[in-house]
Amino acid sequence: MGLPLPSVDREPILLSVNVGMPKDVDWNGRTVFTGAWKYPVNGPRIVRKNNLDGDGQGDLQGHGGEMRAVLVYQLASYWHWQEYFDRDDLAFGNFGENLTVDGLSDEQVCIGDHYRIGTAEFEVTQPRVTCYRVGMRLGQPELPALLVSHHRPGFYMRVITQGLITAGDKIVNVKEGPGALSVADTDALLYLPNKNKRKLRAAVQISALSPGWQQSFHQLLSNSDACGQPAPSSPDVLWRGFRTLRVTEVVHETHNVTSISLCAEDGSPLPIAHAGQYLTLRLAGVGQQAPVRNYSLSGPVDAGVYRISVKAESGGAASPFLNESVHPGDSLEVAAPRGEFTLEEGNRPVLLVSAGIGVTPVLSMLYQLAGERSRRDVWWMHAARRPEEQALAAEAHRLLVSLPHARERIFYSTLRPEYIKSEAAVAGRLGRDALESLDVPADATAYICGPTAFMDDIREALVAIGLSSGDIHTELFGATSALNPGIVGSTERPPHQPAGSPGSGPLVTFARSNLSVNFGGAGRTLLELAEACDVKTRWSCRTGVCHYCVTPILAGDVSYSPDPLEPPRPQEILICCSEPKTDVVLDM
Repeated sequence: MGLPLPSVDREPILLSVNVGMPKDVDWNGRTVFTGAWKYPVNGPRIVRKNNLDGDGQGDLQGHGGEMRAVLVYQLASYWHWQEYFDRDDLAFGNFGENLTVDGLSDEQVCIGDHYRIGTAEFEVTQPRVTCYRVGMRLGQPELPALLVSHHRPGFYMRVITQGLITAGDKIVNVKEGPGALSVADTDALLYLPNKNKRKLRAAVQISALSPGWQQSFHQLLSNSDACGQPAPSSPDVLWRGFRTLRVTEVVHETHNVTSISLCAEDGSPLPIAHAGQYLTLRLAGVGQQAPVRNYSLSGPVDAGVYRISVKAESGGAASPFLNESVHPGDSLEVAAPRGEFTLEEGNRPVLLVSAGIGVTPVLSMLYQLAGERSRRDVWWMHAARRPEEQALAAEAHRLLVSLPHARERIFYSTLRPEYIKSEAAVAGRLGRDALESLDVPADATAYICGPTAFMDDIREALVAIGLSSGDIHTELFGATSALNPGIVGSTERPPHQPAGSPGSGPLVTFARSNLSVNFGGAGRTLLELAEACDVKTRWSCRTGVCHYCVTPILAGDVSYSPDPLEPPRPQEILICCSEPKTDVVLDM
């Protein structure tokens, strides 16, 4: 049975009610838990606050819930895609919608409009979330991008009045929203280039708009400059790719930590970085493939030179080389300072919390506070095994003494109290009990760096004693956390060479994962290569729309297929739809 023809002049009507419970679906060698498979039902169906009876969603982060209770798609769009893909097998529910309607085009329906269907009343809250699963459902992987570029996303509604709906019900507009933005305009404002500042201002005034979209538009508005162009969301990158810096000083801080100072080859001052950022080093000649590693800046960032402090890790290639084989006058390949773990301005109390070599980025923040002669309350808390393993301790203490409102507390986990000579030190571990005893202010902003388990424990402890989770910042030395919506969890493996024959294409280096792989042996995109190597990835649409996969590129160039709807900023790429044109180094 084919699709009915869209009406031209009759009132909007509900053609089909579609439901489906989430299930596991095999996809690209993975298992996806998804509710995208919807099918028409006969007779009346109860609409409740969060969904229809018999319906469910697999990923509640992006679908379902009160603000996304019901997804609507239009018959006219079915005809559009039937012709575009030259298909005659489309059936209601194929686009994951709950309600297939005749009328209510995305160009005409506005956020905040109210509709009555049967005995239920609804309010339009947002366009469809751009998601790879609609493409998976129809076997058209490019569909998420096409829904945006063709201005046919469909939209979500929340339930104002619960009730019964049935296919064949008339759709009555009972209240118009502010009329500021149609569904298509709202979708384009988030996903397409050339943001209109006037429309952004209008969007954040629409109370009916879902909180997640409100937050996105507030962020876009706050990041706009006077000309309405998006400003960088993180500090600017100071140069592209790697440049050669000269080693000016090497200091052995402890038996396994060495500080290395770097300057420009011509002696000119290096650009001012941001306290808390890191450098990326590529060590040519160390191993068959030059290792690429990240090291936090550990000194002042405005002195014209950069300093890193490196702990020698057993079994490693890069850190032992830097500790044992680098001397003043040597040259190193260095990418510009980068990273968003940076000290925020303001007058609020600051907690600088670290363990082991995690002291380095918070020490650079301490240098900044001391250089500004800050009068902020500063709490310096560091965890070490014993004093002889505590790198840069005297330096930190000297800076703290110069600040009028600084407090210092060091925790030695393997030292008995009778052997502690410093008034600022105690025996034991840094954790919730210690934080509670220190009367840490609940309005503080915290910066934490150290092993992952340590950062997780401190974050949990700080939230427990009253700090807002949004005011707690952590720096992760390794790969960032994954974001793969709907993928059923599997055993986590460390990054590795992909299975099968090695590629013969450009060399792809995943800097945070300490892995280099030739492209071409696994995957058609950089995202697929990363997945084949179990490098942690972040993505949602997989077609260059949502920008969840945006990744800093430290060196090299890529090409896109398909082209992203909105290009990323300079020095960033979208790995979901790109492949390397040259050797590349990615910050992932």
